[in-house]
Amino acid sequence: MIRAAVLPAVGSPLEITGIELPEPGPGQVRVRLAAAGVCHSDLSLTNGTMRLPVPAVLGHEGAGTVVSVGEGVTQVAPGDAVVLNWAPSCGKCHPCTLGEVWLCVDALAGAANVHARTQDGTELHPGLNVAAFAEETVVDEKCVLPVPDGIPLTDAALLGCAVLTGWGAVHHSARVREGETVAVFGVGGVGLATLQAARIAGASTIVAVDVSPEKEALARAAGATEYVVASETTAREIRKLTGGQGVDVAVECVGRAVTIRTAWESTRRGGRTTVVGIGGKDQQVTFNALEIFHWGRTLTGCVYGNSNPAEDLPVLAEHIRAGRFDLGALVTERITLDGIPGAFDNMLAGRGGRALVVFP
Repeated sequence: MIRAAVLPAVGSPLEITGIELPEPGPGQVRVRLAAAGVCHSDLSLTNGTMRLPVPAVLGHEGAGTVVSVGEGVTQVAPGDAVVLNWAPSCGKCHPCTLGEVWLCVDALAGAANVHARTQDGTELHPGLNVAAFAEETVVDEKCVLPVPDGIPLTDAALLGCAVLTGWGAVHHSARVREGETVAVFGVGGVGLATLQAARIAGASTIVAVDVSPEKEALARAAGATEYVVASETTAREIRKLTGGQGVDVAVECVGRAVTIRTAWESTRRGGRTTVVGIGGKDQQVTFNALEIFHWGRTLTGCVYGNSNPAEDLPVLAEHIRAGRFDLGALVTERITLDGIPGAFDNMLAGRGGRALVVFP
């Protein structure tokens, strides 16, 4: 019996309760969690923006230590420090054969599995494959990656989503070049990672945009050279900060129609707008045909930073060990499992960066 954060149904409050977790079967790994990040995607599962089987144990950004392994597991052994990979690629589907592993059609197939049971026997699913909001979890061998040398295990949890997403948005999707100007919309965990990635890429002007004036210090510490409090004049303010042109690259980390539209309008003629935020179907963004032709901008979606975790983690580790990327700077709150509902409330209110669940 272990404690976990369970979503009973879409729209229901999260329950911190005991669950019965089975031992690992063939090809599976049991992990004792050291830490788990509280991501907006978990919130999107609670309100139905993302639809996966429920009831479920939430949490997808985590790191911990292998406790035991099932038959046939060869990649890890008990005692190994691992990062959870919530979107493992199958290596066989069409996107995977093209090298686009972040678009794997089977990445979330494990979410339909029975992961654990409540004390009354109710079957539980792993919300985004890995069920990281728990003291321990059992996952497929493909869902774990070794923690790079020199990375503290607790901080390594952030590598599982926020850091890969922000890093990839800059280096894989937008392909920011040295000297270019960048605007980042949304200064949460992913936004802070994106700001650091833009700084490492050598961006000249880096504009952070958020609804909260209180996040300016966080944004500047991550690499922002300018800070704009979101309003109806945001695009105009960004153009003013960039010689009237607009930024070369805008990265939207919010997932709201108005923010996506503003990011587009803040991008220079011929620039690139990358959408990282996950929005609901009700968030409709409109463009007219003439502006698409005239502005010549590129608008792209970005899934998991368009990252290949196995290739990107070693690269990120070098930046972390060299002090160029600060994992701890993303975290504004360290909490226990019982603090997750409060962390959700803070996300809804736009407060803070990443909340990190730290397990004893």
